[in-house]
Amino acid sequence: MSDHPIRRFIEARLETYLAELTALAEHESPSRDKPRLDALAATIAARWTGLGGIVDLVPNPHGGVHVVARFGGSANRRPSLVLGHYDTVWPVGAIVRTPVRREQGRLYGPGVYDMKASLVLVAAAFEALAAIERRPARPVVALFTSDEEIGSPCSRVLIERLAVEAEHVFVPEPPLADGGLKTARKGVGRFTLTVEGKAAHAGISPEKGANAIVELAHQIVRVQSLNDPDVGTTLNVGLIDGGTTPNVVPARASAEVDVRAATRARAEAVERGLSALETVVPGTRLTVTGGFNRPPMERTEAVAALFQRARRVGLGLGLDLTEGSTGGGSDGNFTAALGVPTLDGLGVEGGGAHADDEHIRIESFPTRAALLAELMLEL
Repeated sequence: MSDHPIRRFIEARLETYLAELTALAEHESPSRDKPRLDALAATIAARWTGLGGIVDLVPNPHGGVHVVARFGGSANRRPSLVLGHYDTVWPVGAIVRTPVRREQGRLYGPGVYDMKASLVLVAAAFEALAAIERRPARPVVALFTSDEEIGSPCSRVLIERLAVEAEHVFVPEPPLADGGLKTARKGVGRFTLTVEGKAAHAGISPEKGANAIVELAHQIVRVQSLNDPDVGTTLNVGLIDGGTTPNVVPARASAEVDVRAATRARAEAVERGLSALETVVPGTRLTVTGGFNRPPMERTEAVAALFQRARRVGLGLGLDLTEGSTGGGSDGNFTAALGVPTLDGLGVEGGGAHADDEHIRIESFPTRAALLAELMLEL
């Protein structure tokens, strides 16, 4: 057993924490299922209240309530914000098809890695601190939202309001594959290209029509030309739709585009490129809608300094933490874009996010929970 007191406490209760995680995973919580989300939020609130937190359930008429808990510390210091989510991408019934199971040091199940293990991680960190009679010098605000997996449309305002009051933000999303922390994330954009043409009989009078699909094809090629992977800019036309039947010149077509950009400047360059698109086929009209719903999380000097402090904390636990970037977005994108130092990837090690083999590595749980607890103490 570990000689580190926080980790030792958590290791001794590991089976209890795994049972808690199993129960959380078996309570399915798709992002758009308000009744299930609200019921799970009540469970989270009860757990955090039992840990001494002052808990608020923030109403959300469009989805599940958001859970905010405030834990002690000096009232005249800016708090640490621990930011996560309790919704998952998995539909109701996934737990029947892929039930929680334990094999070869891993716990498998829908949502365990992204990111219900972090709910247990936060609880374990606070329980351990209470057990060894240590309190963070700063207050800690823990926020878990219900809509991260669909772009945080309702929680963003709440996230940003709490972030600007915080000294720094800890995001217990899954780490990089090697356990490294995330100090940069790409911004995420969603755009829709809509082409309006003119219908006509394809056999009798095609010249009277304006083919929206042909115009869309031209635009797709132009969209692809905006890719610049060397600087982290990628565009993917992932969904197209158009036409009614083969013997009618199509009057409408559309495409949905996923965009990723590593910096705000590059995101703005993509937006300018998309807005500058012009039609090729006479008689058609192009409309581009959408935008970046998550700004890039850029590695600033403040983020780099926060990582170095976390790395020193990790060394005390035998962790030689590395850092890196990822193309996926999280709610940490919002907080970092506000200039609040943000450290992401503090969750449990594992893999298979959003896939049938989603899992955590059980042995990593005590150390990662101890890391979060030490960060709250030391920073």
